[in-house]
Amino acid sequence: MKLGDAIRLAVGTLTTVPVPAPRVIDRGVAGAAMVLAPVAAVPLAAVAGLIVAGGGAVGLPALAVAALALGAVELGSRGLHLDGLADTADGLGASYDRAKALDVMRRGDAGPTGVATLVFVLLVQAGAAAGAVAAGHGVVAVVAGVLTGRCTLSMSCARGVPSARPDGLGATVAGSVPLPVAVGVGVVAAAVAALAPGLPWWQGVAAVVAGYGAAALLLVRCVRRLGGITGDVLGAGVEVAVAAALLVLAA
Repeated sequence: MKLGDAIRLAVGTLTTVPVPAPRVIDRGVAGAAMVLAPVAAVPLAAVAGLIVAGGGAVGLPALAVAALALGAVELGSRGLHLDGLADTADGLGASYDRAKALDVMRRGDAGPTGVATLVFVLLVQAGAAAGAVAAGHGVVAVVAGVLTGRCTLSMSCARGVPSARPDGLGATVAGSVPLPVAVGVGVVAAAVAALAPGLPWWQGVAAVVAGYGAAALLLVRCVRRLGGITGDVLGAGVEVAVAAALLVLAA
């Protein structure tokens, strides 16, 4: 069944949860996996929420609680998206030559631009999450931020978005999600966020819009500079979306 393969692909790729390998990986399965990305990330978001709740219960400082929660999410996703963020930053900062930029991204070692970008984005995420914890809605903010980041994957893989390379994860998932489905994921995400307990309805919606906006800006930049997406670009989009959503939710 393709749905089963899509679930296994989403969970096995985006988390450390052990699952059997998909029997078939084609464009249909790949697209469905990107749509199901937020579902696959629910266990990560739940763990982060439990850490925030537990840290608050024992009186840990807000920043420490936020760092522990976000760190658990990164460990639970193998640091996959952080690696993509660093590689994408290095590639975009290395050269205006497309081939050279893609070569830098393929190497996998983090250069100064990648390291600086990682530090900046992680500081924004942790600081914003700490603000939400201090304001009393840290659990909701962390869960919503983590899931919003994964929701943007369907947008980045929507029909019409090309792959920067003929091989790799980007080539497998690029353009694999029908545009109406990608739009639908965003609408559902905003509708669910509007119902988030402890927040005014508009704040949840604004967080989703901010997350999508940040990921979309990066996506446009990468398509123009690199010719399309790679697996690294997808990971980078997730991280900037989480940061943007958490900033809105920190208020």
